[in-house]
Amino acid sequence: MWRSLPWRLRGYLITGAGVLLLSPDALFVKDTQVDVATFMFWRALLLGLVLALVAGLRYGRELPTAIRACGPAVWWCPLGFAASAWAFVIATRLTAAGNVLVMLNLAPLVAGLIGMLFFGQHLRRQTWVVIVLCVFGASLMAAGEIGQGSALGLIVALIAPVAVAVNTTVASAQRGQSRRGVDTTVILPLGCLAMLLPALLLGGAQIPPTEDFVRLAWMGLVFLPGAYFLIQTGTRYLPGAEVGLVMLLETLIGTLLVWWRVGEAPSALAFVGGGLILSAMLGSSMRDLHRQRRKAAAGAPDPQALLQQEGVRGEHEFVGRGDMPASARWAKAD
Repeated sequence: MWRSLPWRLRGYLITGAGVLLLSPDALFVKDTQVDVATFMFWRALLLGLVLALVAGLRYGRELPTAIRACGPAVWWCPLGFAASAWAFVIATRLTAAGNVLVMLNLAPLVAGLIGMLFFGQHLRRQTWVVIVLCVFGASLMAAGEIGQGSALGLIVALIAPVAVAVNTTVASAQRGQSRRGVDTTVILPLGCLAMLLPALLLGGAQIPPTEDFVRLAWMGLVFLPGAYFLIQTGTRYLPGAEVGLVMLLETLIGTLLVWWRVGEAPSALAFVGGGLILSAMLGSSMRDLHRQRRKAAAGAPDPQALLQQEGVRGEHEFVGRGDMPASARWAKAD
């Protein structure tokens, strides 16, 4: 059943599952009382250990080769990953969580521009329409949050979408020997290391209170590893802008969770904007599925069969449209 799904829909499902796991993050940041340096130290340490263990178990002695295969992403993705985490946590402490989550909605727009200017990625017209609708929805949410939190928090929050866009776009632009892009999940532990060093310098290597440590352990050992692994895997199926688009769901879910637990009630405009974001993404996904089924009914060639005819086995498929045979590109294209 999984192999019968459209390629883009697979990316949406993988990334969406990661976003669901990431959604409680803003709540945990708000609900934890330790200082930022201590919070980031344990977040980076626990997350890094789990991701390093997963990478080691998956690749074994081939891990250095898998890391080298990531090319320039070895530098850019960890830096973007670490910068986005620091900006998210600091901004969430300085301003309302809704403000930070709204700023993250700029990530798909920034990612689309980075991909177009530096990597020659061309997004579908449908994707640009959805991005515009989602940014408009985010603007409505932002209008409802005016007056909450500090201006400094909003400035710091602006760093997060840029860093997220750099990570997802650079990761999605790396091409390997398969239709899926290079597996950049193996360099996430390097991002945790880049996240950990500033925390060490700021004196974050302290034992937090038991209640806070339990929260940090849940996030660092369970939620965040699964979330970041799935989101980073999504860049193998989707352009960075579309990964950022799916991540907009965190705005809606995260804001509701913070409202439920901490009492930061979203405004009426926040509900309208969140509903617009959700509707735009759902409508786009349903249109993609309908298009794929219509092509199949019209006798369009099966991309999987075409790829196998090219001598590619199993998961070792072509990277993108440019590396696929013309008939397979037609079957996958809009």
